[in-house]
Amino acid sequence: MPGTELFGAEERKEVNDVMESGCLFRFNHEHIRNNHWKALEFEAEVKKITGARYAHAVSSGSTAIATALAAAGIGAGDEVIVPPFTYIASVEAVLWVGALPVFAEIDETLCLSAEGILNALTPKTKAICLVHMCGGMANMDAIMKVVNEHNLILVEDAGQAFGSSYKGTAVGLFGKTGSYSFDFFKIATAGEGGVLVTNDEEVYHLADSYSDHGHDHIGNNRGMENHPIVGFNYRISELHAAIGVAQTRRVPGIIEKNRTNKSILVSELSKVPGIQFAHIADPKGDSATFLNLLLPDTEAAKRTVVELNKAGVGGFNYWHTNMYHFINQWEHLKNLNSASKLPIHLVGAPQDYNHLQLPISQQVIGRLISFGIRCTWTIEEVTGLASKISESVTKALATEKG
Repeated sequence: MPGTELFGAEERKEVNDVMESGCLFRFNHEHIRNNHWKALEFEAEVKKITGARYAHAVSSGSTAIATALAAAGIGAGDEVIVPPFTYIASVEAVLWVGALPVFAEIDETLCLSAEGILNALTPKTKAICLVHMCGGMANMDAIMKVVNEHNLILVEDAGQAFGSSYKGTAVGLFGKTGSYSFDFFKIATAGEGGVLVTNDEEVYHLADSYSDHGHDHIGNNRGMENHPIVGFNYRISELHAAIGVAQTRRVPGIIEKNRTNKSILVSELSKVPGIQFAHIADPKGDSATFLNLLLPDTEAAKRTVVELNKAGVGGFNYWHTNMYHFINQWEHLKNLNSASKLPIHLVGAPQDYNHLQLPISQQVIGRLISFGIRCTWTIEEVTGLASKISESVTKALATEKG
């Protein structure tokens, strides 16, 4: 993390293909593109890694989840269960399609729990926007049981979990639609970009049209295409897709190196009293982009953050006070501040966002400190980091005893 850890000749080659043709637009213009179709190639690489039947590249991870929701049939007035721990785009996307976010508890997978979903269900619940956080995955057996028993639509935001899987199935492919992010801070980057995946042909065609003003993309004359639905412009450019092609090809190798480095850290830090780790629902499917520590309590985590900063340890996040990944800091969302009126302003919020009671989520995120794993680390750098984390945690916990 980020994807540009490995960035060089392969990316330049793909970009130069586009520059030499001069065709930056993903559709049509066959006569000038020299048979370069980078968006299609990007989608093919994503399908190769995930096993998805269909993939559609768009301009960002945010537009990918918005498209995933819309193509799955989520719209105005629908209640959608969402997590309080996510990049806020997941919740924004629910609002942008006109739906109503309902917050539910997460567990130590850092994702929505089946129990949390059950407790948040109402007769108006239509869907779940399940976010796979920090390179891992939710407990999909338990969640799919809830989905099937209550006839819910599942849409997955796997923006932080490209390359992760659960019992052999890529995250993003359990629901009606799924999405991945390829921004600068992901395992692979397109600069800006996202990809929707689905195994449903009809849903794929809806996503394809929805993300390009409703075009059906049939024929070779864009100006004469039909428009089966109303859509908007979420297109990816060929330049961004070109980078995505080269970066996505690197992912299997990155995951292998990430797992090696993470296993060393886990082995060393498991010896430290007071350190636990976030639960990985399927360790074999971990993309290993994050090392997620759970300290004994929130105060211990805060003291550890102080010690880590004193020791000059970078590359970690304390999400409890993070401005855009945890609900505590989302004052604009709690108060529904927006540039223009949204459907939720007309029909009303299904919860009082300023007074939500999510004690399990507060406790988990209060204890959580996450470190980004780098595939380019040397063994010396990995063991050195483990040593600094160990010393910082030991000092923080000793302070409590003192």
